[in-house]
Amino acid sequence: MLFNSYSFIFVFLPIVVLGLIWLRQRGHSAAVKCWLILASFVFYGWWKLEYVPLLIGYIAFNYLVGRGLMMPGVPSRQRDALVIAGVIANLSVLGYFKYAYFFTTNLDVILGTDFSIERIALPLAISFITFQKIAYLLDVRRGTIKSASLLDYTLFVTFFPQLIAGPIVLFQEIVPQFARTFARRYDWRDLDIGLTIFVIGLFKKVMIADTMAGWATPVFNAASAHEPVMTFFDAWGGVLAYTFQIYFDFSGYSDMAIGLARMCGLKLPVNFASPYAANNIIEFWRRWHITLSRFLRDHLYIALGGNRFGPRRQYLNIMITMLLGGLWHGANWTFVAWGGLHGLYLLVNHAWRAACRRWAGLARAPMPPLVTRSLTFLAVVVAWVFFRADDFHAATVILSAMSGANGISLPHGLGPAIAEFAPWILSTGLHFDGVFTPGVFAGGFSGTVWLAAALLVVWYMPNTQTVMRDAEPALLLPVDPAHAARPIAAALTWKPSITAASLFAIVFAVSVLKLPSISEFIYFHF
Repeated sequence: MLFNSYSFIFVFLPIVVLGLIWLRQRGHSAAVKCWLILASFVFYGWWKLEYVPLLIGYIAFNYLVGRGLMMPGVPSRQRDALVIAGVIANLSVLGYFKYAYFFTTNLDVILGTDFSIERIALPLAISFITFQKIAYLLDVRRGTIKSASLLDYTLFVTFFPQLIAGPIVLFQEIVPQFARTFARRYDWRDLDIGLTIFVIGLFKKVMIADTMAGWATPVFNAASAHEPVMTFFDAWGGVLAYTFQIYFDFSGYSDMAIGLARMCGLKLPVNFASPYAANNIIEFWRRWHITLSRFLRDHLYIALGGNRFGPRRQYLNIMITMLLGGLWHGANWTFVAWGGLHGLYLLVNHAWRAACRRWAGLARAPMPPLVTRSLTFLAVVVAWVFFRADDFHAATVILSAMSGANGISLPHGLGPAIAEFAPWILSTGLHFDGVFTPGVFAGGFSGTVWLAAALLVVWYMPNTQTVMRDAEPALLLPVDPAHAARPIAAALTWKPSITAASLFAIVFAVSVLKLPSISEFIYFHF
């Protein structure tokens, strides 16, 4: 079931929230948990009912392993063996469903064998669920988690707002909220705040991300089909459209998840905080998929040694972490290349910081923020080509066109506009191939304008958390000081009022009208 669907918005969500309110008003704390667990299983099973037993088995196995780790008197070595077995079992399930076809296909190519198997339908959110369980077991082993009831653990795993695409919530972040929240009568302000954030996310998804998808998809499909010849503006238009598609898709989902949790009286951690406004790639990864970055840092990078054994070992650990992080996103070498490229970016960033510390003069003359932000954004855009392309050949086609190797063709509509309003440009001696010919970038002149507007929005406009900061909408709330200090942030700061309610009602109505063209979230099957 998708958040951006009629069945979810007009049937599932009202029933769940009204049932939760009714139970909380009567003080039935345990019944509230059971109600949310039941709703979450319905939500999960809506896509493929046959995978619900797998989810139940996942829950039972990890709960029992956690209970074993919590038992008093168990020797340390046995605890270590138990947690290792639990982690291996979780990774094995993930490996079978997500990577079995990928690895056997590559073995066939390397060894000349025929072990290939048919693709396996990926269980919903298998990657997020696996990482969440691994983090739970490791936290139990460290002693961070002392006890867990089966009811609390099951709700922690299945809670539907974070089930599809995160955030990767820690047990100690959300379970203590159950006792504090569900024992009290329902706070109607939670419904107001939650609905507002949900509507913002819905608008981002259906009005912006899905529009950008309509411009990006034909370009990448053309690259995979190897025709027609990709031109400069086609390639850049398609890649920038995807750059903003994935941004508003993920940002929209993150907002919707936070809003839904808040309607239930709970706070999820922030998972997205204006990453394109980052001034370097290290900062980017502190803003993009925040809880995944946290997991990779705490359970992979630090486990490999982090920065404890000198810069060379640190750089190796960074690259390993990013390569595996890329592979986690999908069973394709293009994802590994994407992770490796970001690993290279991080190495350059760390090396530059080390050079600045070594030669203080560099630190006293930093590059202007506009330059660093532009360079970071450009690096991220180039990496998205590998993330989105079907294969390396398609990625090469697009990158070659972006470099201008195939000539320059202006978007459809821009050529006539130049000829009419600024004909001197065409008389400067510059040569544009096919100025008046429509290319595979379907956005045309208006699309180019919208891409420019989107860039200004992601760079300079306050994000949802900044707009809603007075309502404390989520955990790990990183309000951007630069954004929050601007007059526009103060003007847009949310306050409950009839005017705000009317405005968001209009935004909701406009978004709902776009729902017939339903599309999945990009992170839906990760």
